Amino acid sequence: MNDTASQVLPQGLAQPAALLDSPSATAGESASSVADWIALLKPRVVTLVVFTGWIGMVIAPGTLHPVLAVTAILSIMVGAGAAGAINMWYDRDIDLVMHRTRNRPIPGGRIGPDEALAFGVVLAVASVLMMSLATNIFAGVVLAVSIGFYVFIYTMWLKRRTAQNIVIGGAAGAFPPMIGWAAVTGGLDLLPVLMFAIVFFWTPPHFWALSLWAHADYQRAGVPMLPVVAGARETRRQVLLYTIVLVGVTLLPWGLELAGTLYGVAALVLGLGFLACSWRVLNDRQDGAGVSLTNDMPARAAFKFSILYLFVLFTALAADHFVGDAIPPLSRLFG
Repeated sequence: MNDTASQVLPQGLAQPAALLDSPSATAGESASSVADWIALLKPRVVTLVVFTGWIGMVIAPGTLHPVLAVTAILSIMVGAGAAGAINMWYDRDIDLVMHRTRNRPIPGGRIGPDEALAFGVVLAVASVLMMSLATNIFAGVVLAVSIGFYVFIYTMWLKRRTAQNIVIGGAAGAFPPMIGWAAVTGGLDLLPVLMFAIVFFWTPPHFWALSLWAHADYQRAGVPMLPVVAGARETRRQVLLYTIVLVGVTLLPWGLELAGTLYGVAALVLGLGFLACSWRVLNDRQDGAGVSLTNDMPARAAFKFSILYLFVLFTALAADHFVGDAIPPLSRLFG
């Protein structure tokens, strides 16, 4: 492990890499089930990825045959799952010492590391080929870049080396709207790029809210998440700052008249809600005690709200697309 990460390990605790010798870190102790292989794909993460990719397809100009559209969505789903499987293969050492992840299929001994890696690589290649053949080469390339970014840039390079891991690495989860758009159009435009930016700036306050109440796990594993390296107070401040930037970015599609008033109002209302959650996080003083905190803790509440926030925001964008001219655009309302 790199020096930055190792500095945050509590004294007397073995380096996570050394724990790979533990019997539970290798497969063979118990038989794997279908549920284990599904868990390897990080289905909760995949759900959000597929949703944002689907919204990108829905609002893109043009159409796809329903079979090709389903194939494109399936490709995004498989590609995201493949990246998750490779991530679990690479992070099996730190997963073993984190409360939230120690029962995952690999550290739990139900799937072997080699099998998990092969599974992920095969799915990654299949997803890119499937997307390229069903839609166009450009969409396949963007999907390949998103998988590569998550695996090589975030998982293997940034995660264990810098507290900015989730800021830069968050780009990996921001690709799906552009992939969905590219699947329909064969190219990109300003709106999908803004959707990328929305997910990009949403990721830090979303993930840092999680890391505030799970920071003891990251410290135990030697992962230099912001609360471990800079402290809870600075993390709370960064959550609020990134939320302010996020709200501004979400209003750009409305301000540039790439989306209508329905979306603009939704973005504003949701943004005020997210800002309220982030303000509560900033003024909280109980989120430094680890993972055993109550469910009503501000950081946990902000984390949960952030998930709902992105789903509703992108739903509003799609709904606005279908409403069309039923609601006057910004220039007609204020000009």
